[in-house]
Amino acid sequence: MTTSAPPDLGGTHAAGTSQPDQVKKRGLGLALIVIATAQLMIVLDGTIVTIALPHIQTDLGFSDNGRQWVVTAYGLAFGSLLLLGGRLGDLLGRRRMFVIGVTLFWAASLLGGVAPNPGVMLLARILQGAGAAMAAPAALALINTTFAAGKERNRAMAVYAVMSGVGAAVGLILGGALTEVDWRWTFFINVPIGLFIAFAAPRVLKESEGSDSSLDLPGAVTGTLGLFGIVYGLSHAAQRDATGALAGWGNIWTLVPLIGGILVLIAFVLIEARVRHPLLPLRILADRNRGVSLFTMLLVGAGMFALFFFLGLYVQQVMGYAPIKAGIAFLPFSGGLVVSAGIASNLIARVDPRWIAGAGGLLAATGLWGFTHLHADSGYATGLLPWIIVMSLGMGLLFIPLTLTSTARIDPADSGAAASALNTAQQIGGAVGIAALSTVFANAAASKTQDLLAGVMAQMQAQGLPLPTGPAAQAEAMKAFTAQYGAQIQTFASTQGFWVAAGMILFGGIVTVLLLNVKHEELAADGDKATVHMG
Repeated sequence: MTTSAPPDLGGTHAAGTSQPDQVKKRGLGLALIVIATAQLMIVLDGTIVTIALPHIQTDLGFSDNGRQWVVTAYGLAFGSLLLLGGRLGDLLGRRRMFVIGVTLFWAASLLGGVAPNPGVMLLARILQGAGAAMAAPAALALINTTFAAGKERNRAMAVYAVMSGVGAAVGLILGGALTEVDWRWTFFINVPIGLFIAFAAPRVLKESEGSDSSLDLPGAVTGTLGLFGIVYGLSHAAQRDATGALAGWGNIWTLVPLIGGILVLIAFVLIEARVRHPLLPLRILADRNRGVSLFTMLLVGAGMFALFFFLGLYVQQVMGYAPIKAGIAFLPFSGGLVVSAGIASNLIARVDPRWIAGAGGLLAATGLWGFTHLHADSGYATGLLPWIIVMSLGMGLLFIPLTLTSTARIDPADSGAAASALNTAQQIGGAVGIAALSTVFANAAASKTQDLLAGVMAQMQAQGLPLPTGPAAQAEAMKAFTAQYGAQIQTFASTQGFWVAAGMILFGGIVTVLLLNVKHEELAADGDKATVHMG
């Protein structure tokens, strides 16, 4: 397919660069700004509201258990509708779905900002997730169809991956800063950003050709319901009841949605293998390299959760950081990710992606391993900062090659479906990480608590001190115990989570080195399928 160019405006610059080339570069730069800003807005919304949750709960009257649904409702809608959103972009036009998704997102953000009660807030979060599910796969697909294969696309993918990686950290910082003013601004901030994107997109992005294929309705229903069941089950496993007990894997509201979701997804695969125009063409997943990339991205999503969740708890509950200071503590992660993403985008033309991603997996796992050495009185400069930087460098080396290989050698007609598959892998990975690592954390905390309690009781008996009796005395004793040993228990439980997360990412890196077989020449070449679109 030939590469389109802007109209000839005539004349050249003194340096020998034609005006059409300058217009082309300026247009591509504006296109990348629009796409990257949308991706940043979508990703950071996953964490920006987290800091504001206590204030939202107080003002709107959420229960302790219901408060978590402010986060879960967004993830459920986003994760379960991604496949449908990606395919609608292929059928109806990716720019159209991008604009519709962004518009729905900012409108839902406005609704969340003025929400007077829990019902309206949850509706707003569901609509935000639906908008994100339309915009996110369209954004990634637009990169594939807007930037020519090779240096242009690799750099654009690097920016996209950086936005995906730093969004969570930026969300923590913004969430802390805006909550200091008013928690409603964590929603209102999306309105001007979304309006800018919706206004600029039709002017700098060219519409993709729609398809005359019909929507695979049975696939849309089964795919959405299957993903909903899995995301719901995984999210419920990590929730706590009014007593603080973790729901866990044996809870009926964890098992039934999980098993049901898996069964429905099996039906989805059978349907996709038979229909003429599938929602997710199985040829996308049949490619070994794409399958390896998606699998590793799932593990990377799970491991990323460990950094932001466990380390966020540690710096606030053990080190005593205020929310905004906790967010600022993650700034070096964003800086390291930007640096390593730039390195990876330059290396990808000369080094096979499996070696870059393999090195990234080793670095990221090493960073998580470094966090396993934290103790209750660790300092930021020596105990956290070095490993935050190491992990950020590893994540950049993982994100860039895996994002490229998961969408490489894809038919332009399937770009939206491939992009939604990548986003779905990341979302499911995050849900798996939340459920699995929260379970590890809870079990480790319970075990450490029992060990310390046994030691305290043995010491009291050895000294001839009476053990507390009666509910009031026992509650007071437990309060004193928690005040003395709470930081130690919290730290121990977090380090166990870091061990598991390090193993996940290391395994993903090993799988990538052994099984990924994309050559750097394929990613560096200006492929025949690349088309530069200018608005």
